[in-house]
Amino acid sequence: MRAVKWVLLVVGVLLVLAGITWTLQGLDVMGGSAMSGKTVWAIIGPIVGIVGIVLAVAGARRKA
Repeated sequence: MRAVKWVLLVVGVLLVLAGITWTLQGLDVMGGSAMSGKTVWAIIGPIVGIVGIVLAVAGARRKA
């Protein structure tokens, strides 16, 4: 099931990117959104990023 490996990797990377974006918006570093400057996104972002890292690592370590 090589497809599962790639799905985990892709979803993991997308979650990491979303987590980074949400964190930067929550910290008001990246503006132009309704999420900008909202503390909740500065908390949710790193959590989503960590979940993404876990999924990406699981996908990378999965045997083909």
